[in-house]
Amino acid sequence: MEFQSTAISSQPQVQVTQYTVPSAEWSSNVCDCCEDCGICLCATFIPCILACKVAQDNGESCCVPFLPGAMIALRTSIRNRYNIGGSVCDDWVVMACLPFCGLCQMAREQKIRG
Repeated sequence: MEFQSTAISSQPQVQVTQYTVPSAEWSSNVCDCCEDCGICLCATFIPCILACKVAQDNGESCCVPFLPGAMIALRTSIRNRYNIGGSVCDDWVVMACLPFCGLCQMAREQKIRG
């Protein structure tokens, strides 16, 4: 019996193409709360309901807004979903200093892009 050896002289090459997607901006400013009166009124009088809706619209549990620091994570998640520029530090500043305005901005963004 004779065996023939077939040697592989080269490996297949894989070409990776990297695309850069430019980052977008929020569709409204953080202080444009009155741009959508329904969202503004909801955030003013029943912010927990609006926060639950924002979390659920982002695919999260309604309980997320009640966890410490979760609104910062939710804002970061929304920024990543819509490829909005910014940083976790920016998200922290907005949610620490202007939590209701930040909540309104997230809700408006989901409504516009949803």
